[in-house]
Amino acid sequence: MLVINRLYEAFLDDIYTITILLPYSYYDGKSTEFFIKDEGNSLEIKETQALAEHMKYICSLSTELELGKTHVIIDEHGNETDLQIGAVIRSPQFDEKYYYDGNDLGVTYVDGHTTFKVWSPTSTAVKVRLKKQETDEVKQYDLLRQEKGIWELVIKGNYDGFLYSFLTCNNLIWNELIDPYAKSVSFNSQWGCIVTKEDPQVLVKPLPALSSPTDAIIYELNIRDFSAHPDSGMKHKGKYLSFTEKNTRTSNGYSTGVQYLKELGVTHVELLPVNDFGGVTDDKEETRYNWGYNPLYFNAPEGSYSLAPENPHERINELKRLIQSLHKENIRVILDVVYNHVFIREESSFEKLVPGYFFRHDENGMPANGTGVGNDFASERLMARKFIVDSIEYWLTEYGVDGFRFDLMGILDVDTMNCIREKVESVLPNAILIGEGWDLNTPIPQEKKANLRNADRIPNIGQFNDRFRDTIKGSTFNLYDKGFALGRGHLENKVMHVLSGSIGRDEQERALFKEPVQSVNYVESHDNHTLWDKLKACLQEDNSSLMKRHRLATAAVLLSQGIPFLHAGQEFYRTKQGIENSYNSGDDINQLNWSDREKYNDYVQFVQELIKIRKSHGAFRFPNVELIKQHVQMKSEKDNLITVHYQNVRSYGPWAEILLIFTSDINSVQYSLPKGEQWMCLANGEKASINGIGINKTFNMLLEPVSSYVLVR
Repeated sequence: MLVINRLYEAFLDDIYTITILLPYSYYDGKSTEFFIKDEGNSLEIKETQALAEHMKYICSLSTELELGKTHVIIDEHGNETDLQIGAVIRSPQFDEKYYYDGNDLGVTYVDGHTTFKVWSPTSTAVKVRLKKQETDEVKQYDLLRQEKGIWELVIKGNYDGFLYSFLTCNNLIWNELIDPYAKSVSFNSQWGCIVTKEDPQVLVKPLPALSSPTDAIIYELNIRDFSAHPDSGMKHKGKYLSFTEKNTRTSNGYSTGVQYLKELGVTHVELLPVNDFGGVTDDKEETRYNWGYNPLYFNAPEGSYSLAPENPHERINELKRLIQSLHKENIRVILDVVYNHVFIREESSFEKLVPGYFFRHDENGMPANGTGVGNDFASERLMARKFIVDSIEYWLTEYGVDGFRFDLMGILDVDTMNCIREKVESVLPNAILIGEGWDLNTPIPQEKKANLRNADRIPNIGQFNDRFRDTIKGSTFNLYDKGFALGRGHLENKVMHVLSGSIGRDEQERALFKEPVQSVNYVESHDNHTLWDKLKACLQEDNSSLMKRHRLATAAVLLSQGIPFLHAGQEFYRTKQGIENSYNSGDDINQLNWSDREKYNDYVQFVQELIKIRKSHGAFRFPNVELIKQHVQMKSEKDNLITVHYQNVRSYGPWAEILLIFTSDINSVQYSLPKGEQWMCLANGEKASINGIGINKTFNMLLEPVSSYVLVR
């Protein structure tokens, strides 16, 4: 291998631009001429800049250089340096020239041959290391460079179960990496694993999508939290296979596990990340906890959730069995995916394949940090976008998942999200796609960010509605800020706005979304304080009063236009003991407390019935803004009181009229119901039943403090 003592440095920063940095200790930083050795090209010095420690020379090339080979720069003193790959990899010309649209990156097995393919246009050499799992003997093979920066090796035979890694040489530096397209990884993510054989017992396909996203009730759940509690009734605590256990119960006979989810009535379970992540190990004695937002390998299942993490095939089968088990109960699966960043940029496979390409950099060439974790994935670059879309397609087709939730979606760009929507539609029309559209400080144009401001640019993708959250609960970023359910007054107009799907009911009200299918309505999630913990911090009230407020907020989620989203355990006052960010706080803080599920079974039943009520009538889940404006009237006749009146809705369900009442007043309130036929009450803030809990024989009604009502006729 070429060895050069770099007295100075040279970088290819554009197709026709080379930047040379001469330290002042080297001939006072002065030079008059540079050449490309062995090619006879003299570089034209276009500009010089005096920097703190270097003299910077910006030089132009007359012809385009071939990547994939080492070029040597020589100055008039005869000293040499290698031409390093610089900012050229972030140029549109590089993207256009080296974009590869094939669907065979990674390892494929066809017609008795195993093919290794990796995209690394800047590498001057690529090798693959290959070994059997049970041996230490490693064989090494050279890959051959093809068009578009692809490196390829074809060998005879099926190497299913073998472990492999790639070696790349960039800028004279060799790095070892796991294939980013790896379908599984070895124990503690030391190797990629070749997977070519499937278990016919665990072939999974998505369920047919619901007719509209507003028909969904999403339940956010962590694999480990689900079963970790001592009284969960599940044997495989913290593991994928806990979801396959049937008819599990607490010691007192209350349902837990998948049976509980079925009884609750949710349509979708959203799983926190299940792809391979850092922060924990695969060791069975591991006690550390992590949510999973430290992505390592995006297409490989996480090993710590597996009963056999040393078996790369088994972790695949266990995750598929989890999905299969939920599908058998008609519960769809949404994956929480984290394509906005990697765990550690410098150690990532992407950085070792093409240094600097897959991550955003600011105007000074420093890595961007809109994510707050040290790197932003450059989704706008063609091969970065391709990886995300390929990965989404893989989870859809191989694991049969039913939708995706995009962590920090505001880091991604609108073109990528629309490409994802198009790809998903081609496989599973109407599948659920939702994301966190926060406006983050990442260096792409504002109009390109896939955030709430640009919701109209990604029209078929739902976004977490922070306006709903903060109006009903109070600000997430100010623990002591109170929303409507916590007793803050003068929020009536805002409450009516969010109850209608934040679509703007008239010209005076600024719409957040064009359609209700974009509004994911929630008051708590895995992030930040649970609603119960916020209530305890904000209000000096007894528990019975806090429970009323909690129920009011949850009722608002389930009875609003848009997509309702519940955090697991919200329906029995989930607490994390006041800890705001419990990403690594351990099972004792994060586990679902199935004893509380027993203790607050009345609340669980209340939520079950509200879900039944929502499902029973299409008026609660209109798919478009025209229907909302046509059939829904909202009023606030008194402070802290909102009514939502659905009229002429018999064609959408069993009732012609529906009246929702939300009051956060701490006193009882007299209210006059609309005249006509008698109203039947389905819910009153304490109890609910799809069959009704009473008939209002008069039109004067005493509303209980801090409560919600569903009345129909």
